Amino acid sequence: MIDIDAITKRYVKGSVTTDVLKGISFEIAAGEYVAIMGASGTGKSTLMNILGALDTPTSGRYSLDGQDVSGLDDDALSALRNRKIGFVFQQFHLLDRTSALVNVSLPFIYRDEEIADTEGRAAAALDAVGLGHRQHYLPSELSGGQQQRVAIARALVTDPALLLADEPTGNLDAASGAEVLALFRRLNNEGRTVVLVTHDRDVAEHASRILTLVDGRLAEDRLVTRRREPAPSNAATAE
Repeated sequence: MIDIDAITKRYVKGSVTTDVLKGISFEIAAGEYVAIMGASGTGKSTLMNILGALDTPTSGRYSLDGQDVSGLDDDALSALRNRKIGFVFQQFHLLDRTSALVNVSLPFIYRDEEIADTEGRAAAALDAVGLGHRQHYLPSELSGGQQQRVAIARALVTDPALLLADEPTGNLDAASGAEVLALFRRLNNEGRTVVLVTHDRDVAEHASRILTLVDGRLAEDRLVTRRREPAPSNAATAE
């Protein structure tokens, strides 16, 4: 699914050169649940931007779902993001005056092709995260955890190859964060490839594998000993 080979990222501002990523290589297979962890300044946000086709590496190769991403132009990167990557961010980025159903339908607006039954697909995505009964609610009528689940439904609606989550529990209380993490686990158990970027080790431990960055390098790649997970239905039906 993901093949990163000797990726570097260098920023040059005037006479100052900053090497943020320093020759990182790893693979993530389809269906894995991987956390990328690191403190502030370790390069994890830069790596996330490259994985999400929001930025390009200075050198090295990035292949996503069999496609070499490294040399694509902006238009091709935009098309790739829309078709193959579902994003979940710390901020929910929902439109305040539109319903959950419309918010989930938004990715279809940016397609250069007509998509059949976009409303039905958005409703199905909301059902998948346990919010089918709230599809006509505005974001202000939903809790923080429910708003994040709407954002997850929006990420899922195009059936992407990769679900990429950046600090997805950062704006949630402990209970809502646990619900969202249980939902990621259920989606992964159903076959979704999930990559979660976080600075929080407790959050990272919910994944099956943790990649740890230190000073722009991959310092550790380890499997997680599986803890007992909450029942999947709790995450999908919690109010």
